[in-house]
Amino acid sequence: MPQQRRAKITRRTILAAAAEEFDAVGYEATTLSTVLRRSGITKGAFYFHFSSKEAVAEALVRQYEQARDEMWRRWTGRGLDPLSTAVGLTREAARRLEHDVTLRAGLLLACRHICTDVGDGWEEMLDELLRRSAEQGQLRSGVDPGEAARVLFSALVGTHTIGMNAAGMPERVEAVWRVVLGGVAREDWLLASG
Repeated sequence: MPQQRRAKITRRTILAAAAEEFDAVGYEATTLSTVLRRSGITKGAFYFHFSSKEAVAEALVRQYEQARDEMWRRWTGRGLDPLSTAVGLTREAARRLEHDVTLRAGLLLACRHICTDVGDGWEEMLDELLRRSAEQGQLRSGVDPGEAARVLFSALVGTHTIGMNAAGMPERVEAVWRVVLGGVAREDWLLASG
């Protein structure tokens, strides 16, 4: 049992070190030697857990996707209207991304398609929620929910990409929502959501 625990700690240490490097300098500029140096792990221990830098990236994307999917299930299970769900979900994601470098690195890797067999998923989730919002009459007349989801997704990704770090991400997400909701949400929904 102690050996399994140690192996889990080593794996987490590698993932955290790689995430910090990917977050700081990007995937392409990160080398195995910098990950090893940051983690304090030997090359042999690294290769026991991962076959390559790409395998670490894929593991970070999987961790990120699991966290994203868990947030999705929690927020869609709350019984809120779809527009409130979209706002709450993205607000929570921004807060978590600001403080969790492994999630931030996983998002960065997923969005930049480093791991080609996985996608980001946010655009599809936002599309679903905005389509449901339209069906429930929460959007202004003439608003295309698919187009609104694409614009919203682009703006949310831009809050991280342009900022180049997560500091202030929740505030930038709030600004995106103020602008987007002003353009897509019906007046009565805006008044009711306060």
